Amino acid sequence: MPREPKPSYLDFDIESYPWKPDIDYRKHPNNYRVGKGEQGVLICEPYKSEIGQHWRFKNIEIATQSSDKIYSMFEQFLMDNDFVGADMARKYLQMGYTRARRYANYKGGVKYQKNNDYKLNEKGSGDPEKAASSKIFYDKYKLAESNPVYKHLKSDWKKRYG
Repeated sequence: MPREPKPSYLDFDIESYPWKPDIDYRKHPNNYRVGKGEQGVLICEPYKSEIGQHWRFKNIEIATQSSDKIYSMFEQFLMDNDFVGADMARKYLQMGYTRARRYANYKGGVKYQKNNDYKLNEKGSGDPEKAASSKIFYDKYKLAESNPVYKHLKSDWKKRYG
């Protein structure tokens, strides 16, 4: 019987991770990398502190307020020609979707059993209201991802910096 995959964070190599907590990415945007998915979202300052304080998905009302606020920040970053800020806001919207989805799928948002060789917990044991919160963030995330200005800036950024 094949072993279930273990969480990727168990073998995490901090030295090779391209995002660093001691860089001010507003002052040094050329050090920012787009990466995959939500990578760097909980590290890149000052954006982490500016956006993260608004990131909540406890229930439908809170998720709506949170995703609206973060999306408005996304739009402002685009108007300010701040790609790093826009990408970070997009990542927070994506993370709202994925984290709320995890809480919808697993009781307490706990996917792996830490004390049982990281076996997967039973799916479907989570909070149904988090599924609705997840959808709210998903819709805003997709709206941000499909924004033509953002798409152009992202493509250009990836060509220049990675």
